[in-house]
Amino acid sequence: MTNILFICIGNICRSPIAEGLFRQALPEKAVCSAGIGALVGEPADPLSIQLMREHGIDISAHRAKSLAGWMVKEADLIVTMDRDQRRFIEHAYPVSQGKVMRLGEYGRYDVPDPYRQNMAAFRHSCNLIARGIDELVERIAGPMAENQHAVKAIRESPLPFSP
Repeated sequence: MTNILFICIGNICRSPIAEGLFRQALPEKAVCSAGIGALVGEPADPLSIQLMREHGIDISAHRAKSLAGWMVKEADLIVTMDRDQRRFIEHAYPVSQGKVMRLGEYGRYDVPDPYRQNMAAFRHSCNLIARGIDELVERIAGPMAENQHAVKAIRESPLPFSP
C-alpha cells in the first residue's frame, strides 16, 4: 500500500490534518488529500494550520483540491472522515470498491466537520483524526520491528487534544 488519499468535504479542515499527521508518521508513503466539495485553491483553515503548527507539522502550503477520478484510480487506499463520504465515493466511483474506508472505522466513529466552528471543535476533530491515524498507521506498518518508528512517532508526538 503506497498511495493514500484522505477525503473530506472542503479539503481545508479535516483531510489536511489527516494528511499532515500521516505524512509525519509514514514519510515513505505517497499521501494527498482532496474534497468532495472542495474550496479549490483555498489554503487550509487557519485553525487547522495553527493546530498542526503547535505539534510541529506545517500544512500552510496546502491548497484545496477537488476529488477527481484519476485520484480514485491511482489511490491504493481512500480514507474518508465519515460514512456518508464513504458511501458517496463508492457510488460515484465504482473503481473505488474495496479500497475505501472511514478513518474511524476501527473505533466505529465519524470525524465531525469543524468548519466555521471554534477551536474546541477543531481540537475535538483533530483528536479523533490523530486516533484514527494512529490505528491506521499501526495496521499499515504492522508489528515488524523496522516499522515501529512510524507508530512510535504518532504515539509520542505531543497530541494532548481535549474533546
